[in-house]
Amino acid sequence: YDQLAETVAELGFDGIEATVRDGGHVLPERVEEDLPKLVEALKAVGLEITIMASSVNSLAQPHTRRVLTTASRLGVKRYRLAYYRYQPQIPVIRQLDALGPVLKDLTVFHKELGMQGLYQNHAGAQSVGAPIWDLQRLMQGYAPSDLAIAFDIRHATVEGGLAWPLHFRLATPHLGAVYIKDFVWSPDRKPRNVPLGKGNVDPRFFAL
Repeated sequence: YDQLAETVAELGFDGIEATVRDGGHVLPERVEEDLPKLVEALKAVGLEITIMASSVNSLAQPHTRRVLTTASRLGVKRYRLAYYRYQPQIPVIRQLDALGPVLKDLTVFHKELGMQGLYQNHAGAQSVGAPIWDLQRLMQGYAPSDLAIAFDIRHATVEGGLAWPLHFRLATPHLGAVYIKDFVWSPDRKPRNVPLGKGNVDPRFFAL
């Protein structure tokens, strides 16, 4: 954690998106032991956890309450949910409606802790939020300070092509964070990440 913090500080950033999830900086089952160590290492060089990327997507998961409670106690204000997946054999709207109560219970809990939940749009035929309309529907009735969209222009461009301005306009009233990446289409018809400015993401986005 000390080496991570020192390296990020040398690069000139203000903080990190800390991954508290399987395979991340902190494993969920060790959050009470290891997250304080990471926070302390960052503070020592003037950095913070700007967003905590988590495996959290419901209160029914075994580590959700401990992960969020520990993060809140350490001053983490924003966390990113894991993303939901569609089951192809079940109608889409029925699945979105079923997610409503799950998100509501989770939001009530993290709001009591003084945290903001973020849901990032991901590309993919099974990803809830690949069509931004999914998230606009799920976010209805929530203040952005409680539950918001982490808008990813790379994923929005993969899914929307030329319609990304419409997607961003739809997301803007619910905006909580912006993720900026770039990609090109590879010969096997899969998106491949490339350095910023070298791919298909429209530079006009940055002016917004």
